[in-house]
Order: sequence, then structure tokens, then C-alpha cells
Amino acid sequence: MLRILWNKIKEALVSVLPVVAIVLILCATPLVNLSIKEIVTFVVSALLLILGIGLFNVGADLAMSPMGEYIGSGLTKSKKLSVLLIVSFVMGVLITVAEPDLSVLADQIAAKVNPVVLIVSVGVGVGVFLLVGVLKILFKKSISAMLIFFYLVMFALVALLAVNGGEDFLALSFDSGGVTTGPITAPFIIAIGVGIAGMIGGRNSGENSFGLLALCSVGPILTVMILGLASPGNVDSGFNVANYVIGDNVFAAFGSELWSVVKEVGLALVLICVAFTVLQLVYLKLPAARIKRIAVGIAFTFVGLAVFLTAVSVGFLPIGFKLGAQIAEIPWILVPIGFVLGMLVVLAEPAVHVLNKQVEQVTNRAITKKSMMIALSIGVGISIGLSMLRIWLDFSVLYYLVPGYIVSLGLSFFVPPIYTAIAFDSGGVASGPLTSTFILPFAIGACLTCQGENKILTDAFGIVAMVAMTPLITIQILGFKAVVERNVRAKIAQHRLIAADDDQIINFR
Repeated sequence: MLRILWNKIKEALVSVLPVVAIVLILCATPLVNLSIKEIVTFVVSALLLILGIGLFNVGADLAMSPMGEYIGSGLTKSKKLSVLLIVSFVMGVLITVAEPDLSVLADQIAAKVNPVVLIVSVGVGVGVFLLVGVLKILFKKSISAMLIFFYLVMFALVALLAVNGGEDFLALSFDSGGVTTGPITAPFIIAIGVGIAGMIGGRNSGENSFGLLALCSVGPILTVMILGLASPGNVDSGFNVANYVIGDNVFAAFGSELWSVVKEVGLALVLICVAFTVLQLVYLKLPAARIKRIAVGIAFTFVGLAVFLTAVSVGFLPIGFKLGAQIAEIPWILVPIGFVLGMLVVLAEPAVHVLNKQVEQVTNRAITKKSMMIALSIGVGISIGLSMLRIWLDFSVLYYLVPGYIVSLGLSFFVPPIYTAIAFDSGGVASGPLTSTFILPFAIGACLTCQGENKILTDAFGIVAMVAMTPLITIQILGFKAVVERNVRAKIAQHRLIAADDDQIINFR
């Protein structure tokens, strides 16, 4: 176990070091002026971040992914469709309501509607669409066709919101879809899909297992838009500079945040464990050895997430805000710096590594972790760079999202379906806790300098949605490249066969 943990920590070290390096390099330039206290807090947080990611990844391997697979395969094996659908809906709601990423987003806005209503609406959206995703797997429906339909519904709601003056709800809606598939939700949902598809079997069972995260990201967007249509007026920013400043007593800040995070993560895991225990007693009946392994994994997951989320909240959130506010004094430089930060931050998102590993296993290394990470890094880098351009020039996020989703849905007609499903799942995992606690504060700081506080909700928010969208295009381009290469190889083989036949004819003569 210690060797496994050490290997995971080394992987986390490689992932986090580039982010730390770019921040420290910026601190050495005239662009950024951080105090010694802020730099030390950031470095300590980075070390805790590495430890947290390592512990979490061990926990995901031992508990979160196996639990999801056991639930998916066990309930499918029972052949009780109603039970599978009810459990899918309930699990979707419970784990989303307790998802730390969603709490981070909610903490940075104060809606005119009750925040509890907002969180519950997002949870219901995930629950409903997890149920829809399970039906998609069971009946082997095309993910592309379903996504096209739901995105058409989404664009219709966008038009209604724009007409009714609910523009602030647009950015909030798309960001809600991005943060819901966080470090707790993503491994669990991915594994449920793998478990159900594996039990059904069939020629394309691996391909059929992907797409659940994509659908679960759509649900919150639609429900928050509906909430916006039902609510009078726009939303008010909950912006407060004090929330983005490292206090005088750093140790107290770590302690206070750790306790808050422990309660949130504990709630999320308790809900999952209670539901899993009920299913274990009634349907699954797994041997004691597997239950013990899962219990150990849950412990690793709990400690890892608590350390990880404390580190990003205390050290990365205020540093991200201050970097954005200071670098934006020279607005044009936001774009290249945003691109580099985006490429590096995605390396440290825990759920990204879970998905990449799952993709490599399901596809038998036809799609490797390395190729996935490169495509994701480029996609997220582009999204942050374009978002910085939008903050500088002050225009609606819809100028990116509408053509972006049209292109991504259009690409689905030209690439193998598995790439489309993986691409839309990738969008969900790329927009994880580091995006909401480092990149979003960076955008808020930049927006405060460039456009002022009144533009934060329209210009800074929406960046999570951008992070969730661009991988849809870059992963599918990866699939398009694979199709072209396969066709080229086929043509070369055909020409060689023809040449060999010609040689035989000549030799015969």
C-alpha cells in the first residue's frame, strides 16, 4: 500500500510542479508583487495539494470506482429496471448536493433565489440526467443524437433567458454544469457506466460506458436556466475582497477551512456509504474482503479530498485572485498567461487522471493517457486564453459557447462515437476544484481590474463553462486524426497489395 501511495504522490508531484513553477516565475517578474507570507502559504498549500491528490487517487482506485462498478453491474444483474433507475436518480441528487465544487461556486455568488434552491436544482438536474444516461446505456442509444437534442433544448432556453433579461443566469447556468462533475461525483458516475455496460456486454460495451458525465453536465445547465426563467431579474454578485485575501493568522485559516471541508466531504461520503450499504445488504452481497478494501479506500478518499480542498481554498484561491488583478494592469498579457495557466492547471485536476486511466483501460490503450492529457491541456489552455480575451474586451460568453457547441456537435458526425462520448465526459472532469478555486478567482481579479465589480458575473463567470467546452473539440479532433491515419494506412496497404499482385503477374509472364 505504501508503494502504491508513493507512486501516486510522485504522479501528483509531476502534475502540480508546473503550476507552482509558473506562479513562482510570475512572482519574480514586475507583473506580480506577492508578500513573503503569501508565497510561503502558496508553497505550503502546493505541498498539501500533492499529498491530497496522491491520497485521493489511491482512494479512487480502491473505493470510488469499484463502488460505482459494483452498483452498476449488481443492479443490472438483478434485472430490476425500476430499482436501477430510482437508485441512479437518488445517487445523482445526493452526491451532487454534497459535491465540494458546487459549494465553492455557490460561495462566490449570492443569488436572489435561495442558494439552497440553487444547489437542490442542480442536484435534481444531475439525478434526472444520470437516470437518462443509464437508460441510454441499457438501450444502447447514440450519445451524439441525445446530446444534439438536449443542446437544442438548451439553446432554446438561452434565447428565452436573453429575451427575458436573465443574462446573468446564462454564465451561472453553464458554470453549474461544469462544476457538478467534480472529484467525488466523476469517478463514481464513470464507474457506474462501466459497470452497467460491462454487464450488458456486446461488441461496443466499452464505447457504450462513456457519456454519463456528458449527460450529467447538461442537466444542471437546463435546471438553472429554468430557475432563471422562474426567478425575477438577474443575480447579484456576492463579491467581497476579504474572501480573496490571506489573513494575518495563516494557521487559523488552514484550521478553519479544514474543519469546513471535512464537514462537506464527510457529508458527501456518508451519503454515498449509506446508499452503498443499503444496496450491499439488499442486492450486492459482496464478500467481506471487498468491503474491507472499499472501507480503506473511502478513508484514503476522505483524507485526500480534505487535504486537497483545504490547500486550494487557503493557498490557491487568494493567490489566483491577486495574480489576476495585478497581471490585468497590462490587459493584453492576460491572454498568453491564461493559456499557459490553463494548460498546466488541468494536469493537477484529480478527476482528470481517473477518466484518463478509465479510457486507457476500456480502449485497451487504443486511446492512451498521454494523448488524452495533451488534448485536454491544449483545450483548457485555449479556453482560459479566450476567456481572458473576453474579460479584456467585455463581450458575452455566448459568442464562444454557441459556435463552440455547434462545432463540437458537428464533429460528432465525423469521428468514431467513442471519441464523442469521451470528449463530452472530458469536459466535465476538466472543470474541477482547481478551476473553481484558482482559475475562477484569477478571472474575477482580472475582471475587477479591467471592467469593475459590476461586470464580474457576466465577464468572469462563464470561464468554468469554457473549460468544460473546449475539450469537446480537442478530444474529437484527436478522434478525427485517428480516422485520417487509419484511412491512410488502409490506402497504403491497398496500394502495396496491388503492387504485389502486379509483381506476381509480371513474374508469371
